[in-house]
Parts: sequence; structure tokens; C-alpha cells
Amino acid sequence: MEHILSGDTETGLSLLKKNEKSFSDEEKYNIAHYYTQLGLINEAKNIFEELVAKYPTESELLISLAEVYIDADEDDEAVGLLETVPRDDESYPQTLMLLADLYQAQGLLEVSERKLLEAKSILQNEPIIDVALGETYLSMGDYKKAIPYFVNAKKSGEIVDFSFDERLAECYSSTGQWEEAMPYYDNALKKELNIDVLFQYAFTAFQAGYFKTAIEKFREVRELDYEYASVYLYLAKALEHENLLEESFQVSKDGLAVNEYNKELQLFSAKMALKLQNLDEAEKLLREAIALDPGYLEAALTLTKLLLQEERFDDVVECIEELEKFGETDPQFDWDLALAKEGLEQYSDALNYYRQAYTSFKDNSDFLQDYAYFLLQEGLLQEAKPLFKVLLQEDPTNIELQDVYSRLEE
Repeated sequence: MEHILSGDTETGLSLLKKNEKSFSDEEKYNIAHYYTQLGLINEAKNIFEELVAKYPTESELLISLAEVYIDADEDDEAVGLLETVPRDDESYPQTLMLLADLYQAQGLLEVSERKLLEAKSILQNEPIIDVALGETYLSMGDYKKAIPYFVNAKKSGEIVDFSFDERLAECYSSTGQWEEAMPYYDNALKKELNIDVLFQYAFTAFQAGYFKTAIEKFREVRELDYEYASVYLYLAKALEHENLLEESFQVSKDGLAVNEYNKELQLFSAKMALKLQNLDEAEKLLREAIALDPGYLEAALTLTKLLLQEERFDDVVECIEELEKFGETDPQFDWDLALAKEGLEQYSDALNYYRQAYTSFKDNSDFLQDYAYFLLQEGLLQEAKPLFKVLLQEDPTNIELQDVYSRLEE
């Protein structure tokens, strides 16, 4: 041991191996643990197996050998040993926790949960079991169940080297308890600055509606790592909420410079361009988003709305036909095609599309107004009359609607 501690590991290990048989069982036990610390798993396993053969009911030995089996990726052997420890043994809770770890590593989370709950029923105030249960529920995505276990373990004060604040922040945030999560994120970041935790803090503030805080934290993320692609869309959205449209648009463009293949950011950037009345830029961005994903419905519908606004009716028809080639369908297509065909003076087609769209938009006053005036223009007064009646019921003070409906009544 003196050779090993002084750095002459090779000589020390050679002496240990040479004299192994002359050591007492207690010395062998200590040496096996030392082998484990040095990463000499096979050497440790050989000694523990020898000792277990000699003392088959010693739970401490069984657990030590099981831990070595785990390190050697011999999980089945480890489980077999641990299952032999009797329930009335004082080491039984430790056995249950090891089994829980093994089952969790194998993805058998519900089995792991049962083992930990059994351990909890024996040692009700053991914070390590609370932490293990919290981590298991976190892995299962059952954040609500994880919270009380992390809270209990933190309150005990016995475990200091564990990121309780980070875990609780994640749990509260994931259950939609945004305001409860924020102080925990703040505490976690005071202990250690972690860019991913900082991003989650900013995102939680965004979800809670604290947009100024979100902007501040998202900006900190970008300062730490300009290439942190996830930050740009949410920073841009937070800026939009604060009506900082120019900056929002610029941030979205900066994000596209980092990741030009982010179609959601393309769409958001286009919407900002529309708000800023930069129609050419908006169209360019929308077409780039659709080029990334030809079936990107939201981008395509935003584009058709822009094209209708500019009275580019042929382009509207072409855009929707392209979407349909990719198997995309949406009731909005019929409404947009009705408007486009009406603009192209293809009135028979327009009427068909209006009739098809009516089923989906009969409760939409904007659609009813488009459809009603089209029918009026086409002389289809009996079809137009009930639509104007509905519109007048929704807006009884509208003088124009009153006038039209009165003439239809006559």
C-alpha cells in the first residue's frame, strides 16, 4: 500500500498479488475495495467471489460483490445476488436501492419505483431514498410526484452536494407552475452558472408572462453563447410582446444566420416583417420556409393571405395547388380559393369554393361577409338573405347591413 500511495503502483500491485493468499479475510475484503477504487474490477471480483463462497449469508459481502458485478456490466448476476438478501436483514433497504438503480438503468422505471417505495416504507425519513424517488419520477416525466420527495430531502439538510434547486425548478416549470419555478432557477444560477439552466429560467419567465425578465435572461444566454440557436425564437417573441418589433425582427434574422434551416424562425421573422409592412421581405422569408418544408401549412396560409392582400390571385391558386400536391388539406384553402377565383372573375368556381367553405366557417363573421356580398353581387338574393340576417344579429347597429337586409326583405 505504501508503494501505491507513493506512486509506485506497479510494485505495490505486484506485492499485493504475490501475497494475496496469506492475507486474512478482513484484509482481503479491504484489498478488494481498494481494487475497486483503482478500477481493477476483475481483481476485486475474484476476491469478493471467494469471500461470498466462504460467507454466503453475509449481506455486506453480497452487496459489495453485486456492486462489482454492476461495474462489470454483469447486471443479471448482480440482481441474482441482491434478491437473496432477506427482508429482515438490516442491509435490505440498501439492497432495494441498488436493485432500483439497476432496473432504472434497464428502463424498467415502474419496477424501480416499487423497490424504492418499499425502501421508503422501511426507512421513512431517509433523504437518499427521497432523492432516488424524486429522480425516478423525473425520469418518468411525473414531475408532480417528484416535487414532494425533492422538497423533503432538501429540508433534511443532510445532502448538500445535490442540485435541489435545479431539480425543483424543472419540476415546477414542467407542471406549468411557472412562478413557483422562478426562485429555484434563481437560486440554482447563484450557485453555478449553467447556460442550459439559464435558458430554462428565461423560458419559464416567458411562459409566466414576465417578458422583461425573459428578455434579460435570454440576452444573457446569447452573450454567453451566440451560437445557442434555441434562444433566438423565444427572445424575438418576448420582444414582440413588449412591442419592440424592430428589435424582434432583427433578433429573428440573427437567429436565421445561426441556423438557416429553422422553419419556425423563418415564419416568425416573416410575420414580423408583415407587422413592419416590409411585404417583399415577408414574402421572401415565407417562400424560404416553404422551400424548407413544402407542406408547411401555416407558412403557406400566411403567404396566401399576403398574396390576397396584394391581389395576386393567380399566385394564390398556384400556392394552394402546390400544397395539395403534397397531400395538405385545410378548410382555409376553400375560402382563399373562393376569394382568388372571385378576383380572377371566375365566378362559377368562386361560388363552388364559397359553398364548400361554408360548412367550416358558417360561424365566422368575416367569411359570412365575404360570402354574403359575393352572393349579392351574383344576384343570388335568396341565398344571401339568411347570411345578412345572421350578420345583422351579430352587429345590429351596422347601418350598411341594415340597409342591405331591408332591400332584401322588400
